[in-house]
Amino acid sequence: MKINQKLKDEVEHLEISGDLDFQTSPDLREKLQEILNRQVRKIIINLKKVGYIDSSGLATFVEALQKMKRINGRLILTEAVPAVRSVFEIAKLDKVFTLVDSENDALQMVTQ
Repeated sequence: MKINQKLKDEVEHLEISGDLDFQTSPDLREKLQEILNRQVRKIIINLKKVGYIDSSGLATFVEALQKMKRINGRLILTEAVPAVRSVFEIAKLDKVFTLVDSENDALQMVTQ
């Protein structure tokens, strides 16, 4: 798994490439904690290059979302491929997370 990161206009943008599973999710968890430690309140995570996610990957996102809610932050997931999106749907997490089709949609949501 690879994580590309950039901060623009107080919004942290992450693009994840590769599988998000029990071996790689600790790296994402660490990256998200670093971002939260900097008091960033807006995070957009692009999932278009993630082909697989397991329960530990989902747990990493749930943990990050809980932390963001505690600081009144926003965490938005974008461009999830059908296989990844269906994992969120099966786990009923599509009702918990904001999943949008494009980064532009996500950017509009966090800047409102």
